[in-house]
Amino acid sequence: MAREFQRGHKAKISDLTPGTDLYVGVQISGPGLTFDISCFGLDANEQLSDDRYFIFFNQPKSPEESIQLLGAQAGDTESFRVTLDRIPANIHKLSFTATIDGAGQMSQVGPGYIRIVAGGEEVVRYAFTGSEFTTERAVMLGDFYLKDVWRFAAVGQGFDGGLDALLKNFGGEVAEEAPAAPQQQAAAPSFAPPPQATAPAPSFGAPAAPQASQVPQPAPSFGASAAQVPTPQQQQMHAAPTIAAPMAPMGGTVLPPAPAPAPYGQPGQPPQQPQFGQVPGQPVPAAPYGQQAPAPYGQQPPGMPQGVPQGVPQAAGAGLQAALQPYKETATGQRWTPQNQQLMRVDLTMGGTPVLARQGSMVMYQGKVDFSYKGAGFAGRIVGNATGQEMQLMRCTGRGQVFLAEDGSHLHAIELQGDGICVSAESVLAFDESLQHEVRRIEGHGIPGGALFTMQFQGTGTVIVKTHGVPVVLPVTPTTFADCNAIVAWSSASQVIISSQVRLRRNAYPGHSGETVNLQFRGAPGNFIVVQPYEV
Repeated sequence: MAREFQRGHKAKISDLTPGTDLYVGVQISGPGLTFDISCFGLDANEQLSDDRYFIFFNQPKSPEESIQLLGAQAGDTESFRVTLDRIPANIHKLSFTATIDGAGQMSQVGPGYIRIVAGGEEVVRYAFTGSEFTTERAVMLGDFYLKDVWRFAAVGQGFDGGLDALLKNFGGEVAEEAPAAPQQQAAAPSFAPPPQATAPAPSFGAPAAPQASQVPQPAPSFGASAAQVPTPQQQQMHAAPTIAAPMAPMGGTVLPPAPAPAPYGQPGQPPQQPQFGQVPGQPVPAAPYGQQAPAPYGQQPPGMPQGVPQGVPQAAGAGLQAALQPYKETATGQRWTPQNQQLMRVDLTMGGTPVLARQGSMVMYQGKVDFSYKGAGFAGRIVGNATGQEMQLMRCTGRGQVFLAEDGSHLHAIELQGDGICVSAESVLAFDESLQHEVRRIEGHGIPGGALFTMQFQGTGTVIVKTHGVPVVLPVTPTTFADCNAIVAWSSASQVIISSQVRLRRNAYPGHSGETVNLQFRGAPGNFIVVQPYEV
């Protein structure tokens, strides 16, 4: 029985099937759309360093025929044959992609899938729909990748550009002129089942094709396999400029491409000056009702109609789909994704780290997720009760997406990369379990109890901070003061000093200003404080 994968699911090929001669089928379609379905053979740096391992309609197989383009068959829009034990050692990943040939967006596609068949039986399938995408023109469907053994990952990540942009992302380039057609090799492929084959070869096992009336015809953008004679229309289509990767210079050195975004939890490009302490999802003020607001992090850029694919005319405000389109789920391929200013989504399938969240903050989840009580221990409860920094947490594990919110508070994802931040426990909604956290004491005279307390988070991971309203971020200078009832967070490297204007209680006597405890901040350039327009 085939295993049903969701986006982000991974498994060893040996856990799916003992075979290494595999059939990969892709089904994707949309009204008025044609697609180019390709396979990129990438090196250890996830770059296309050898253009012979870009398998598409103009290059249907790799040199040793470990990757072959088979064409449409058995109900699949396109299919491949992958022989894992014949793939050269310099190829570490096979990325299967689909791009739109011409106008259109991935939000217009219908239900599709990528599947693996071994010995004539389907062993795994990852299904997707156009509702998971917006204005993207390409999608990375699934990967075979080498990590001590070959594994399969369901990716489902959209890409804004077309095939040429996707090729450049992998380190290739688009040739201006079509090169001369290569001579047809005399040797036939080791396996090339005809489109109407009723029984697969034992060593490969492609799925049996259905009746001739049920076999879908290939889209005009697809090329014929090596054993088929191209029609005049296909010859005219293949006269288009050919996409080619950069060739290695004389010394064998390939110029490095632009660095790709680093995976979650790994160091990437040097972080810029933080906006709210390197906040990936800094919210913006909401526009009045009925007007267009700037898109939050991970959503469509400003100036583009929210939730409406590019090139598709806007509905006149009528209909259920038109009414609900602006509120659809936002999926950016990142671990933490703001859905709006008050709702945060975490994808547990990415990063492999459990999440600790405030008890009762889950509003919805998808997939197989387990929620368990996270106790602080006896010593932790004593410290939490004594300092007021006790957090009632739940531990979220499994494979799926969890949506978190609390009391309509504004949520901000702060990613730490070895640095630290101080936040009151009351302002923390969730954080990665990989982060270290402890209670920090702020000494002061004249304060009841003799001190103030806060939580300090350090390490590599993300902490979700709550605020009442849209906060303001200020750099730390020798003259920076903040009300302790309005302060939300500050960089852990900042020095905090209690100011002298301290009273036992607010409005202690007639004429008092009402400002009780103020904090003064000092520190080197780059330190910051976060203040909300609200006093606790």
